[in-house]
Amino acid sequence: MTTIKDVAKLAGVSVATVSRAINQSGYVGVDSAQKIEKAIKKLDFHPSEVARSLYQKKSKLVGLLLPDISNPFFPLLAKGVEDKMNEAGYHLILGNVQEDMAKEQDYLKAFMQNNVAGILSAVDGGTSNLKEIPFVLLDRVATKKEYAVHGNDFEGGILAAKTIAEGSPKEIVLLVGPKSIKGSVERLKGSVSVFKEENLTYQLLQTDSFQFDSAKKASLELFEQFPKVDSVIASNDVHGLAILKEALRRGIKVPEELQIIGYDDIPFSQMVYPSLATIAQPAYEMGYKGAELLCRIMENQPIDKKIIQLPVLLKQRETLRKKE
Repeated sequence: MTTIKDVAKLAGVSVATVSRAINQSGYVGVDSAQKIEKAIKKLDFHPSEVARSLYQKKSKLVGLLLPDISNPFFPLLAKGVEDKMNEAGYHLILGNVQEDMAKEQDYLKAFMQNNVAGILSAVDGGTSNLKEIPFVLLDRVATKKEYAVHGNDFEGGILAAKTIAEGSPKEIVLLVGPKSIKGSVERLKGSVSVFKEENLTYQLLQTDSFQFDSAKKASLELFEQFPKVDSVIASNDVHGLAILKEALRRGIKVPEELQIIGYDDIPFSQMVYPSLATIAQPAYEMGYKGAELLCRIMENQPIDKKIIQLPVLLKQRETLRKKE
């Protein structure tokens, strides 16, 4: 592995001169700077970002924690973060927690060891010890945080319930996301408020995760526990797609005999047939705006809004019955 000493030797200058050139921390003559640049290119030398950040007392690394990268919603969110951070000259370190608190702590420790300038997280867990590091929470806002960007889950629950109500439902089942995630609770509150107003009865099916394994399990439980179900509000699109697949496997006509609405608007929801109706969350925008907010914090720029709530939209597709 090429070191700064190798660069200094090839350029015919001291290590201190190379260090000043790389870190832009002092005077380096034009002739020496050109020799150093040529040596760096020839040796394909890449200075340590961590070492550079410690020297300059300013890092260009940012950490991002995601709960489950296999859920298509979160890569979209991550792309928004990455695009903004690249524009601002920062590099991203990704941590895939997989709903594991121990992993979250390991990643946070790794972020701090790498001297990150700030952290974005879609995992609202053990972040109480990050008081000295700029921090923005994304999507899952369970505790009171100073800076956060999230969707309007209560309104999303209302939209889903109103849409289902228009399809003359006889037996409604709401799949409830994990109780530990505030967004799940807010969506449920929104849907229940509509059904009470419309005098519609409903059943609840609790799910323990938003992950794929949970979705398959929930789709089987749904038809076993509620064989006459004709309307489903899924906890997310992954669960909605699993229910759609199981319904078609059982010969149930969608949407005539069963209407389904998901949540998130992941790309696959419009690629299946029949296409899955859903409540769209702006995942990319959420990530981009969260990164934008973090950049402002890290660079001590003025901040208009510390908590940003983004609107959600109904995507009316083929798994919904038409209004009668």
